Amino acid sequence: MQVSNRFLALLRFQLAQFADRSDLSSLVVYVTQPGEANAPILVPIGQWPSDGRALPAVEAGSPLSLPAEERRWLPLRHQRVLLGAIQVETSVVPWPDSLGQRLQAVALCLTEALCLDLEQQQLQQTLEQQQAELSLLLHQLRNPLAALRTFGQLLLRRLEQDQQNRPLVEGLLAEERQLNRYVDALSQLGRHEQAAVSGEAAPPLLLPPGLVGPEGQPLLDWLQPLVQRAAATASLQGRPWHPPSCLPNWHGDSGAVAEILANLLNNAFRYSPSGTAIGLDCQALASGDWQLTVWDGGEPIAENERQAIFEQGFRGRQGQGRPGTGLGLALARDLARSLGGELNLVLPPAAVAQQLPERGNAFCLRLPAAVPSPAAGP
Repeated sequence: MQVSNRFLALLRFQLAQFADRSDLSSLVVYVTQPGEANAPILVPIGQWPSDGRALPAVEAGSPLSLPAEERRWLPLRHQRVLLGAIQVETSVVPWPDSLGQRLQAVALCLTEALCLDLEQQQLQQTLEQQQAELSLLLHQLRNPLAALRTFGQLLLRRLEQDQQNRPLVEGLLAEERQLNRYVDALSQLGRHEQAAVSGEAAPPLLLPPGLVGPEGQPLLDWLQPLVQRAAATASLQGRPWHPPSCLPNWHGDSGAVAEILANLLNNAFRYSPSGTAIGLDCQALASGDWQLTVWDGGEPIAENERQAIFEQGFRGRQGQGRPGTGLGLALARDLARSLGGELNLVLPPAAVAQQLPERGNAFCLRLPAAVPSPAAGP
């Protein structure tokens, strides 16, 4: 069994507390290692007093493994597994009660520390194996993505004059680029420096670092593929789609805004009844803020679920029996607040704008005013 430097530091501290015991001759702490025929070998990892002697390992049947009047062994045992042992040599027999109690406390402390050390090593090995498997899968995933990009570009050339089908291929290429962004973000997981351990709770992770920023990106560039995807989904499902009459002239962390809207649109297409209309409405408010609303004309969300749906893991009545994790709305609201905005449910959609339906659900994303930029196209 290999032990960590943190365990060795704890071991030195535990042994040093016996400096006041003149009735002790020596203490040696061993951990078990597998030997021949599965017979454990005790390997020394610490001693008191520390005189620099090289101590031998103790095998089964060795004279050192046998108790004697001046030598005793305290096992470091977890359930039925022998993790190690403490060899105690003393000049006073029998032990005083105070010495026996202190040695038992040290044995218990070192046993628990060895268990934690072993668990940490096993978790680290599992994490490294999973990281290696993930890296391999991501490497292989790039191959079909590259093939999709190649086929899409070739198809786009053939449809150069076909204005009806060309946007579909452009949409496929946009989705391929988005998939590559996710693959790049996954490949960077675990490579960013972790904050030092402190008493304060770490801020919640909203998006992997690879999907955040940079700041100042025009939102228009991110929304156009989403609108195109929504139109294609509505056409495939045979339901009305109402695109925005204008797109917001907003700059900032547009990647995060796109993640919010993508979650809202996916929920609308997944949970609203077939045949009901879905739309995206964009309004510039008098304050300079922007309000982006994803709405549907389906059954209103039950009153007792209207706040709970923003909690992580909650699945409403309409989501029962359907695929999903209950994380989308919670992530969307947290992202909105991290941008200085807010995400709320408004019923009915007509409460947002008169031209929207009198029945259904509307999720309103409010974004704080951005730095002015050239006007966005329709």
